[in-house]
Amino acid sequence: MISPDEARAFVLETLTALSPVQRPLGDALGSVVANDVRATEPVPGFTNSSMDGYALRAADTSSGPTRLRVTGTIFAGDAPSRRLEPGEAMRIMTGAPLPEGADSVSMIEEVDVENDGQIAFIRRTISQSEFVRHPGEDVAVGQVLLEAGTEFGPVHVGVLAGQGVSTVTVHPRPRVGVFSTGDELAGPGTELAPGQIRDANRPMLLALLRQSGFDGLDLGIVGDDQAATSSALRGALANCDAIITTGGVSVGDVDFVKTVLDDICDGRARWMQVAMRPGKPFAFGVAEGATPIFGLPGNPVSTRVSFEMFVRPALRRLAGQHTLLRPVIEAVADCSLARVRDGRLYLVHVVTRVHDDGRFHVHSGARHGSHLLSAVAEANALALVPDGEGLAIGDQVRILLLDAGLIDPDVAAVAP
Repeated sequence: MISPDEARAFVLETLTALSPVQRPLGDALGSVVANDVRATEPVPGFTNSSMDGYALRAADTSSGPTRLRVTGTIFAGDAPSRRLEPGEAMRIMTGAPLPEGADSVSMIEEVDVENDGQIAFIRRTISQSEFVRHPGEDVAVGQVLLEAGTEFGPVHVGVLAGQGVSTVTVHPRPRVGVFSTGDELAGPGTELAPGQIRDANRPMLLALLRQSGFDGLDLGIVGDDQAATSSALRGALANCDAIITTGGVSVGDVDFVKTVLDDICDGRARWMQVAMRPGKPFAFGVAEGATPIFGLPGNPVSTRVSFEMFVRPALRRLAGQHTLLRPVIEAVADCSLARVRDGRLYLVHVVTRVHDDGRFHVHSGARHGSHLLSAVAEANALALVPDGEGLAIGDQVRILLLDAGLIDPDVAAVAP
């Protein structure tokens, strides 16, 4: 057997980010920016008011409260046609350009209007540049707006749109084909024949891919036939950046995936016995054209764990992400986590929450069993239980966070 770290290293060392592509801003959400993006326009592009009020010269208020003659009104989108002279003010709206001669704004709440709006009584001394936005104050020309490796988000859309940019160069989200293998599997809407079970792995993996920001492609179910398995894998290579199969990687008489995978990858694939539970059998290879193929075990909990340990980090590398692994943190066991000594790392689905002491606590662990999928449905972490006699209540335990959003939002404490 090999360690989970060694198995993951074997996968990751063969992979690089997918070649960059141009995408419209809205289509690039969740993708990783491939190159630094620099500003070509200043923001703001001109001197403007940050408040509704009166544009004026700060020097006119240096002696305190004063009355100024109102000579016009400037709306956002206007281009002021006359200069502001000493002793004058102009009504101005938020975002409107300051007229030539003005250097400050008095907010409307601090101005009394007299003589039918012809006089503005300024109640206090106004500082120079008060409530004024200057060109380049937010963004200067040449400033790096997005660094390569940044995950493109909604605010980034606004930043680039503010530069007049309509596309961005990103590493594409991997398109991942998923199929299940096994004569015993049946899809939804079909009658179960004697000895058949429903295929849970493929729908689960497609959902995990969507949740992780990848594009899943449903390739269906392939029976226990070597030629059919080979045809399905080879056919998927043209349309997929990566392929995931479930089943057919153990030591059974009809476990053909590992055999086909070795053939497709010209003898460079590797079938591994990983020192972890669940998820011991695992196969991986890179086909011609640099398409990685993952052979996961068929039991659903094993499939889920193998996805987290090996597939998700690999797909994040293809997507250009720099952080490949989910957070692993220290927690306190509020329940015992039993195991037997067998040389393997146990990955136990658990429910964890942050307590008032600012630490994560493990509340409950799922029943052992690679087929017990419903038992792990509420878990939001995997407890990493090392080889030995298990962990007792109060022991420290390392946990891999699967879904931080499931942690109680009413607890304000932050994990150490």
